[in-house]
Amino acid sequence: MLVTIARFSFPYEAQIAWAKLDAEGIPAFIADEHTINMQWLYSNALGGVRLQVPEEYAEQAQRILSENRAHDLVTQEGSSSLPCPQCGSSDTEYYQYGKRCAFLVFLCIDFPLYPVKHGIKCNHCGYKTKL
Repeated sequence: MLVTIARFSFPYEAQIAWAKLDAEGIPAFIADEHTINMQWLYSNALGGVRLQVPEEYAEQAQRILSENRAHDLVTQEGSSSLPCPQCGSSDTEYYQYGKRCAFLVFLCIDFPLYPVKHGIKCNHCGYKTKL
């Protein structure tokens, strides 16, 4: 019997989780993927795209999906984050300016006119800068 271990709004999220389980040798199946691909508005009504595994693999699969492997990726590939110009910390992430304004302009005139700009946000001191 198959057990649903996770639900996703979009099929690509379920595919990523399925790939994690497949790499560990756990048989997994994706339900309602094609239905939601054809009619994405049905996603909430159907409960999203479901990731299912056999009962005996349920605990192991949930443990694998809950693991944060970001540190392994940084160790293998290296970090490409830019240092903060304010404090020099390397704990930075990319940030987008103007998303809220772009959304409001789109709602008002039904056409995306406002450009979104990219920047860096420091997680250490909170400083934001434009690129």
